[in-house]
Amino acid sequence: MTLDRAPAETSAPVTWQRTDDDAILPKRNVWRAMFRGLRARCPNCGQGKMFNAFLKVAPQCNVCGEDLSHQCADDAPPYFVIFITGHVVVPLSLSVEFNYAPPYWLHLVLWLPLTLGMAIGLLTPVKGAVVGLQWAFRMHGFGGNADDGLAIVPVTTAANTNESK
Repeated sequence: MTLDRAPAETSAPVTWQRTDDDAILPKRNVWRAMFRGLRARCPNCGQGKMFNAFLKVAPQCNVCGEDLSHQCADDAPPYFVIFITGHVVVPLSLSVEFNYAPPYWLHLVLWLPLTLGMAIGLLTPVKGAVVGLQWAFRMHGFGGNADDGLAIVPVTTAANTNESK
């Protein structure tokens, strides 16, 4: 996707308009790509491995050659894992506490392994789903265009510079 700058006028604000470069690209199935990512498979072919290690995404698919090196999952997978784990563990622990009132050591024995197991076990599938989502929406270079193709530069006027002093 490229954006072209509209003709600038002195009194009108800067406007941006989208060209139709994306209209020629075929749509990608978002749910299929995310499901393949959940299974730690390539979002393109569903055959190749997405990860080289626990959370290290392979630079490319070993089956179809899809370039996965420019994925940028950042903090989204841990955020979603914390969200999911919290929404499972907290209601369960509150239910056990209100209904049975076990001692605190039993809470520790029950909920600590469940919390750690869910958090560690969900990180890889959730990161795979996020990478699949990025691939399906052609984000972060998955569409063939670099993200830094558009630079927005603020307009400097005499009113907001030190020249007016």
